[in-house]
Amino acid sequence: MAAALYHSLPAVSTRQQWRNAIGSRPAAQRRPHSLAAQASAAPTAVGATDRVKIGDSGLEVSAVGLGAWSWGDRSRYWGNELNKPDNLTAYKAMVEAGIDFLDTAEVYGFGYSEEWVGEFMRQTGTTSQVQICTKFASLPWRQTPGSVVGACRKSLQRLGVPKVALYIQHWPGFFLNAFSNDAFLEGLAQCYEQGLCEAVGASNFNAERTRKAAKLLKSRGTTFSSNQVQYSLLYRAPETNGVLEACREKNVMLVAYSPLCQGLLTGKYSKDNRPTGPRAQLFTESRYQSVQALLDCMRAVAQEQGGKTLAQVAINWTMCKGALPIPGAKRAEQVHEIAGALGWRLTDAQVAELDAVSAKVPRSTGAPFENW
Repeated sequence: MAAALYHSLPAVSTRQQWRNAIGSRPAAQRRPHSLAAQASAAPTAVGATDRVKIGDSGLEVSAVGLGAWSWGDRSRYWGNELNKPDNLTAYKAMVEAGIDFLDTAEVYGFGYSEEWVGEFMRQTGTTSQVQICTKFASLPWRQTPGSVVGACRKSLQRLGVPKVALYIQHWPGFFLNAFSNDAFLEGLAQCYEQGLCEAVGASNFNAERTRKAAKLLKSRGTTFSSNQVQYSLLYRAPETNGVLEACREKNVMLVAYSPLCQGLLTGKYSKDNRPTGPRAQLFTESRYQSVQALLDCMRAVAQEQGGKTLAQVAINWTMCKGALPIPGAKRAEQVHEIAGALGWRLTDAQVAELDAVSAKVPRSTGAPFENW
């Protein structure tokens, strides 16, 4: 998710453009909703029973979430066309599968993603069945606790809800607000105290920032519940840079974005069948060649597990590592595949085999934010 911001920041480069995109459109009239932390209403859905706790927050969600990064993507990172009807089918499939953790952000689609999520919840009458995570963008001119609270309130307006389950800082402050990160954590604490969210966390925090945030928020009477970072079989940096260790030490849920490495781990693309949009640059012939041994290993594991897909193996691997994966989906059939990662786990031997093979594959590129 941070990678999308990195690619799309130049497209909306001025303060006024950002305000126009995510801060100044009047909210439509919306009726209030209660956002209870409940499982999906479908008791037979696997997501309703395969669940995890988000740190010490008290939140409990399906063991796989869904990312709405591509919904309303005006940056065109995920392709050239917006398709709200398809995204609505993905949302409905998510609810039917019992997946109740949905991740969005104010910068996704420059506000569109949150608006669409809000529309989908109201249209289907499922607001109480979904636990929303959305994010504060630490843009250079935002430097105070009040900027976090103000951004959160605007996100709530776009979503059409009085509170969200989880509100997090999208990336560390940099450039003009490099010294504002403590202020942002204070702002997150104020959001919690004002009842705007049930828990707070961050994204793209390194190990040192994770420990510091946990200490600061504990002193403010709340908890640092989650750290959302890139994590997949092709990007295992959290295992070596101390982030995974820090999360375990402080009981912070590591939320794994891009667990499918933006589609590279699905095996569905080839040099002759590349995705559209800027991410196509990730799918070079040399990169395809470098991952074939890993994909072959995943196919063997998928067969051992009774005919799972490569995507399901990749997602389940992150679950076995103790992470909460949030793969993205544009359409219902993609959500159905994601839901197939629930209700079972790879064996220890299979995890070890995937670890060994993936360790020999060149690592994918991380977002710059995680090193700030």
